[in-house]
This record gives sequence, C-alpha cells and structure tokens, in this order.
Amino acid sequence: MKTTTVLTLTSLLLATAAPLSAETLRWARSGDALTLDPHAQNEGPTHTIRHQMYEPLIIRDVTGAFEPALATEWAPKEGDPNVWVFKLREGVTFHDGADFTAEDVVFSFNRAKQENSDMKELIGSITEVRAVDDLTVEIVTDGPNPILPSNLTNLFIMDKGWTEANNTVNVQDFEGGEITYATTNANGTGPYVLESREPDVKTVMTLNEDYWGIGQFPLEVTEIVYTPIQNAATRVAAMLSGEVDFLQDMPVQDLDRVSNADGLMVRQAPQNRVIFFGLNMGADDIEADNVDGKNPLADVRVRKAMSMAINRDAIQKVVMRGQSQPAGMIAPPFVNGWTEEMDAESTTDIEGAKALMAEAGYADGFSIRLDCPNDRYVNDEPICQAAVGMLGQIGITVNLDAKPKAQHFPLITDGKTDFYMLGWGVPTYDSEYVFNFLVHGREGDIGTWNGTGYDNDELDAKIKSLASNTDLDARNQDIADIWRVVQDEQLYIPIHHQVLNWGMSEKVDIAVDPEDQPKVKYFKMN
Repeated sequence: MKTTTVLTLTSLLLATAAPLSAETLRWARSGDALTLDPHAQNEGPTHTIRHQMYEPLIIRDVTGAFEPALATEWAPKEGDPNVWVFKLREGVTFHDGADFTAEDVVFSFNRAKQENSDMKELIGSITEVRAVDDLTVEIVTDGPNPILPSNLTNLFIMDKGWTEANNTVNVQDFEGGEITYATTNANGTGPYVLESREPDVKTVMTLNEDYWGIGQFPLEVTEIVYTPIQNAATRVAAMLSGEVDFLQDMPVQDLDRVSNADGLMVRQAPQNRVIFFGLNMGADDIEADNVDGKNPLADVRVRKAMSMAINRDAIQKVVMRGQSQPAGMIAPPFVNGWTEEMDAESTTDIEGAKALMAEAGYADGFSIRLDCPNDRYVNDEPICQAAVGMLGQIGITVNLDAKPKAQHFPLITDGKTDFYMLGWGVPTYDSEYVFNFLVHGREGDIGTWNGTGYDNDELDAKIKSLASNTDLDARNQDIADIWRVVQDEQLYIPIHHQVLNWGMSEKVDIAVDPEDQPKVKYFKMN
C-alpha cells in the first residue's frame, strides 16, 4: 500500500470535501472498513463505519449498558425460556423510504447465519426467527439463552426488499475476494446516509433527515468525511494542521504533541481489547518454519518458552510509551471471567525459556514467519518488531511479514498462517464470546477465528453449554475451568490490553467509548 503524503492528503481534502463548517466532522483513523456488507466481517473499524448507517436491535452506550435501537423492549417469553420476544420501534424507515418491519429482522438474522457470514457464531444458538406481526419478533434458541441480547449489538438489520432488488441476498465472500452491491453501497435505518465511498480513500455520509432519533440524540454533525490514513506521521500532521477534527488510532509517541497544541486535546480510556499472538499448534507440520517433519509449536514447552521470552513491560515502556497494560490472558478486565490472578500469569524469564526450549529438543532454536497487520492496532508492526528481537534471545529466528489488515485477517480465517498477531474486543462483556471464536475447534459456524488448530471435544461441549446455562454460579465455574485450560495449554501469547487515545479539536465533544466505536449521532459540536 502506498503511503499518503501530507501534500496528497491536503489536496484530497481541500479539493473534494464540502466547505468546512461546524456541522462537518472530518474523521480519520489508520484503516478503513473492510466492507459495508453488514454481515461479512466481524471487525471493529468495519462495525464502526456501519454503525453510522445501519442499526442493530440493541446497542450499548459508552458505559456498556444496553440501549434500545430498532427494538424498544426485549425479554424471554412468559412460560417459554427458549424464546425471546422483541418489540420493534414503530415508524422507522430505511434510507430509501421503505418501512422497517419484522420481516426485515427475520431476513437479516437468516442472512447472518449463512456460511460466508462472520457474524454466525454470535447467533449460533438461534434455531428460528419469526415475525409475530409487523412490530414483534420472536427469536427461538436451542435451550434458554440468558445472554442472547449481548450478542446482538453489532448484528445489523437490512431492508429485505433492497437486498433482493440488488442481488445481495447472499453474504459477500470476503475471504474469496468477492465484490457485491452491498460491499460499497448501504441502505440502513441509521442516522447517516452514504453519499460516496472510495475504499481506502474516503467515505462521505450525510445526516438522515428522516431518522427516527431526531430530537432524542444531538445529531449536530450534518456531514461526515471519513479518511483512512495508514501512516502515523501523516495522521498526526493532518490533525495538527486542522484538516482532521477527530482522530482515532492516535500514535502514542505524539500524544503530548497533540494535547499541547492550541485547539486540540486527547481523551483517554481503557479499551475493551487485548493484543496477542496466535500459534498453530494443531498441524503435524507447518510451512512457516525450518523444522522438517514436525511442528515445534505443537509442544506446549515451546509455546510457554515463547511467552516467557516476551518482555511485556519493555513493550509497554518503549513501544507503547506507557499506553498499554501488560496482559496475562486474552480477555480484557471488562469481561466476565477475567481475573487479576490469571492476568498476571505472563512473566519474562529468558533463562527459564531457554531451558524449556532445550527440554523440548530445540536448544538451537528454529526459524518461523510472524504475520502481522500494519494498520489495525496501536503500534501493531512495532510490537511485532520488538517481539522479533525478544524471541531471538531464545534462539527463535523470526521473519516478520507485515501487511494491511485486509490481507492479514484472511490468513487467520483461512488457516494460512502459523504465527500471527490478533487483537480481540469483547462486545458481549462475557467470556463465551472469546471461547466461541478463539478456543472452540473450527466446526461449522463456530471457531472461525481459532487459527491455533486446537480442538478439544470435552472443552468444546463445555463452551457450547455456556449459552444455555441459567445457573450463574455453575456457569461462572465452567468459565473459570475453560480459562484454566486455555492458560495451561498456552493457546495464545497475551501481550497487552490497549489504551484508547482519541485526538479531537476543541469543537468536538464526545466521551471515549471502550469499544472504540464512536457513534456520531452522540457528537456535540462546539
């Protein structure tokens, strides 16, 4: 990917954007949405852009509490705990003027269960979605599912008629490189309407004058100009020059520079996200190493040695400039199942790591490729570069291959990487979300982001039982037991919990969202 220069960015913004006004929000971050198809990718920045145009039944506010969106009420059906009843908002229309009804909800949920959908794990317990009337939907689950609403906050509703008319009933095959009408077009019920879209260049959205929430939300931004800027120095230069009003993915090395600049500020908050490395331990042999006939990552001693070689405190201090919290498990502190004790289990011990390598038969080490994104997480490539040197101390020669997230993520979901970086947020605030995607073996609509090859039938059964276990104490004990296996087997190498830093001009007023999903309808413009 070519790096955009400051001059190029300036020319782009001045030549193509609307005249600067208090109602225009010029928004930038390191990467773009991967696609606009509401069900093709379960990825944070992708959801963030779609949240401006599409809506789910329920959202979360900045405190993590549920807030009605397209549903105004929801509860288990009286007398039948296997059914949830959702009352839908009346008088809502899609951007093309079509009425929003229960039929659209049924259609969207069924679409999200398709094979190419990256949202199917979230609704795997659902066996049927039925329209009782135009404004009532019943969702049937395979056994009681007390946490079902938590899984719906990024499940966007599409207009059935629009989707059929534009031949996008099937979810885009993102990993296969398919492009559909829904990839670059949108027709939601959300507060902003898509005006133009140039992937990886610019997306423009304007206020939906018929939005149901007018009068309920500030809606002070009338135009959004979203510009992905991969290069960190260029992002900061755009902020300092006034070309950008709101900046996500603030480079940690420039926090003081931005916060001390006239008319600018930085707001911070802990993020609901962990950064970690994944290891392909399930294959008999792997391609990315120089060991013939066997897989060094299949030995738990090697995996533990690799974790012990990582100096998380040094990464926090040098790479992240203090803007991270070293992690010992792949769940953020926000999540049910996280414990302080487990989060302190990752320690640095070079001599101990060397001993484990020797015990496993790799005293002389081996070489392996590390796949890393360079436009997704805060200092993602520098973190990987630091890990290369740290693993070298125990004899592991790491060949780093960093690329944009659009090329990186399919390596994981398609099983084409043996050692990789991934970050994981937990929008449900429950460990089941982590287990469903990252721990359960790949099987149909579950385990899609588990690139480790780990597959444990007994553990899988326990993970599946979490969706229907209504005994809170027993459920929490199962969660603790699953985490113990994850930790002991060293399925992943935790690095740190991210800290969010949003840069903004003084004309912008918004609280930092732990999900890193700003919803522009809440923005106030000074």
